Amino acid sequence: MLNRREFLQTSLVGSSLVSLKSFGPGFLARTALAAPTADAPGAKDTILVVIQLTGGNDGLNTVVPFKDPLYGKYRPTLRLPENQLRKVNDELGLHPSMTGFAELLQDGALCIVQGVGYPNPSQSHFRSMDIWHAASTKENLTEGWLGKALHRLNNAPAFHVAMANEPNWLALQGGPFKVPALSSLEDLQFRLPAATGADRRAQRDIVESAVKRPAENPLLQFVQQTALNTYENTRRLREIGRNYQPKVPYPQTGLGNRLRLVAQLIEANLGARIYYVSLDGFDTHAAQANTHANLLAELSNAVTAFFRDMAARGHRDRICIMTFSEFGRRVQENGSRGTDHGSAAPMFLISGRVRAGIVGAHPSLEKLEFGNLKHHTDFRQVYAAVLEKWLGIPSAGILDGQFTPIDIFRS
Repeated sequence: MLNRREFLQTSLVGSSLVSLKSFGPGFLARTALAAPTADAPGAKDTILVVIQLTGGNDGLNTVVPFKDPLYGKYRPTLRLPENQLRKVNDELGLHPSMTGFAELLQDGALCIVQGVGYPNPSQSHFRSMDIWHAASTKENLTEGWLGKALHRLNNAPAFHVAMANEPNWLALQGGPFKVPALSSLEDLQFRLPAATGADRRAQRDIVESAVKRPAENPLLQFVQQTALNTYENTRRLREIGRNYQPKVPYPQTGLGNRLRLVAQLIEANLGARIYYVSLDGFDTHAAQANTHANLLAELSNAVTAFFRDMAARGHRDRICIMTFSEFGRRVQENGSRGTDHGSAAPMFLISGRVRAGIVGAHPSLEKLEFGNLKHHTDFRQVYAAVLEKWLGIPSAGILDGQFTPIDIFRS
């Protein structure tokens, strides 16, 4: 039996662990077990950062076929002048706001996969997003492709770095544990039940003493080890929060702040292999020009800062950033100087190990499908490459069917 002193120590340590209940009991303890030391196998495992462009990004004004005369015909007011584009080649250019992506392309770190979609595309935000999240076109979808992938990643943790009131996306469902959604490092701090600063210091002293004192009781030993793992992780996170100095400045935007937090979590070496963030606002039915320009600038500037920060810390070939949106926009602009729901659109992948440049032809503006661009690359081919060639796990059983990985990574 526990004596009274052991009971009080166990209760205090246990209550501190339960204070992390929004992430599930023992979440930080699991991350401590998953986090390898610097010289151990797995310490430099690859990391995937997924950026969701919520609302349906207009791919035609993101990667622009400026040489095609039909482009100007379909976009009389939204047409982007050739001399303002960030040229990719003699026929295609990036939106003028995407200066950072243009620099990443020159640096050999940006891959642009053209014409991505799926058969019989849905124009419903909710249905199409679920299809992308589940990597399946089945009617009833309850598990996500990333959630399934986590089963095969040796219980490595994952993080959803979320905006306020952001949903718990289907892509992350179905894993061995709930993926925590957080907006700051404070969400992962080791919390004590004391009401005042003096009491918290006293309780912290008790916890530190309790987790280090040898215990004969098996229950106390278990609680001590769990608390020690958790305490070590929270100490590391506090130090990162206080001392993290980016190698390059991050833009003071929502996405910039979220990616800066991702960088801090990576620097804390918690063993996570997957990070999920999103940028909202791409449903541009009216007055698209300025809204779309600002969104693409936020995306380009934040991702470029994050990648350069990570590269400067030795992670250039360890990080892969992948963007997607639930669909593109209709080819012809509408009467409100916006664009309606479409289908095929480009995906971006940023890493030191991608095949830089354009992958696949730009979808034809002559051969439209109900006024939309026709896809030629199934998005699950991109997922298959990310799963098999980047994360190092089989895609079978995660994707709904067999999909040949697209050639987007260098060996």
